[in-house]
This record gives sequence, C-alpha cells and structure tokens, in this order.
Amino acid sequence: MKKLIVILLCFVSVSSFAQIREWNTSLKAAKDLATIQDKMILMMWEESTLYPLPVIINAENGKKVFIEDMFTNEYVNNLLWEYFIPVVVSESNYTELFNEIRDERSADYINTFNDDTIKVLDVNGNILNVEVNPNDNYLNITEFILKYALNTSLLKGEYVAYKESKNFYSAFRLAAGYVDMSSFVLPETKHEMILLSNIYFDEARDFLNQEPIENSNLYVHKIDLQKMKQQLILDKPRKVLRQLKRLDPEILKANDSEIAFLYFTAHLLLNDEKSASEWRNKLSLVNLKKASQIIISNQ
Repeated sequence: MKKLIVILLCFVSVSSFAQIREWNTSLKAAKDLATIQDKMILMMWEESTLYPLPVIINAENGKKVFIEDMFTNEYVNNLLWEYFIPVVVSESNYTELFNEIRDERSADYINTFNDDTIKVLDVNGNILNVEVNPNDNYLNITEFILKYALNTSLLKGEYVAYKESKNFYSAFRLAAGYVDMSSFVLPETKHEMILLSNIYFDEARDFLNQEPIENSNLYVHKIDLQKMKQQLILDKPRKVLRQLKRLDPEILKANDSEIAFLYFTAHLLLNDEKSASEWRNKLSLVNLKKASQIIISNQ
C-alpha cells in the first residue's frame, strides 16, 4: 500500500511511450488470474467501454488531475492492471449471469450489476462495491484504488476449497474469512465487505436447508455468532451484548470460545477492561489477535 501511495503522489502527465494493455474478455480467465495473483477483478459491460470515461487522479500538489478517457490513458491503465484484473464482459453473457443472481441479491446489488459503472468482483464473481456514491461526478481513481485494491492472499485456501466443492463448509469458511478480512480494510470499505460475506452466509444456510447435516442447528448458531462478530467490526458492541443476553444457554455452552470472544471484544470496544478481563483467559492467541485487530480498526 505504501508503494501505491508513492506512485499516486508522483503522478505526472502521461507520455505515449507505453502500450495500452487490452483488458481481458473472458470472465472465467479473469477469475483464474485473480485467484493466482491474489487480486480483485474490475469488470465492465462491453457497451459501457465504447465511450470515453472521464476520471480524476490526485496529484502531488494536492490538486486533482482530470483524465478525459480512462480507457486510452496509459498511466491509469497500468495502475489498474497493477492492482486489479480488468475484464470487459459482452452483453451476450448478461442473461446467464443475471439468472444466477436475480432472486438472490438485494436491489442495490442488482442495480450495480446492471449499470455502466466499474464493478469490483471477488474471484467468484460477486460484487463488492455495491454502495456507489451518486453524488460523485467523476470517479477518483486514486481513492478507488486505495479503497478496493485488496490483497486476498489470506483467503486463497478458502477460495480454492470453495471452487473445488461448493457446500456448507466451504461457503461458511469463506464467509467467515471475509468477516475477518473486513477488520483490515479501510473504514469506508468495511460495510461492503460485510455485505459480501453475507452472500456466502446465505449460501451456507441454503446448503443446510437443501441437505441437512448432522447437528445442523449448531451450524446455524455459528452463522448467527458470526453475524454478531460483524456488528463488532462495525463498532456496535452494545447491540452485541444485548443479543448475547438473549441467547439460549445451550447455545452458550456449545460455543464457549466464540461467546468468550464476543464478550471480550465488545467490552474492550466499550473501554470496560474489568469486564473484558473476565473472558481473556478463555481466548486463544489467534482470537486475542483478532480482537485486537477489531479494536484497532475502530479507533
């Protein structure tokens, strides 16, 4: 990320020495590349790339530089390729892709899917940037890259497992991975990352409904506890404490370590060290680090 900031701050007018690199035209190939290179995907509908797309970039002097067309500017194009896997998708693929999500996504998600804006996808083709600011006249490439140029290497194992076999376990683990990752992203990206994790939690629930597994209620409760963790990442500890008080004793008993983590982190977010200390010895080193990261992300 430091390298990115230096590059953006040192922006100068672009010469024509570099060759414009063509975007991918295969979404499948883009997904494979994103998995290998630990990047997110930039996707646009083909028709939306046939016209100039004006953007701006933050310059070293604090001013904003206007770029008439993102698609023909070598500097911008190279930046996008460095931090994403760009792909242009033909309208002929629209119906197939839309049918996969038409009854499964929110209205905001569908609107983002349909419009002409740049979509940030994960390696499975799910959209991250569903909360587009309608007041922005031009896309600020500097801010866009800082917000969405994510290194997904921590999720590589979950990506591979999900690709090899889509089932409750792989969907749940990937969803939980996104929850953990959301405590490392910029504050303005957190909520979108949480929404992305919910796509996979919904899939996990669907798998349980379609093919119930042994102790399926236990796994439903684990999803619910992950939802509480989301609230901690969004800095809503009081809400989590209220939810914890309403839990059935059997759930508390069966999920002792997760419950301890939620109580501990919620109390720390409220600066209640005394109450948090009562749960500290029940946490593993891994969970202590995760709790610490949530605290840091909310400071």
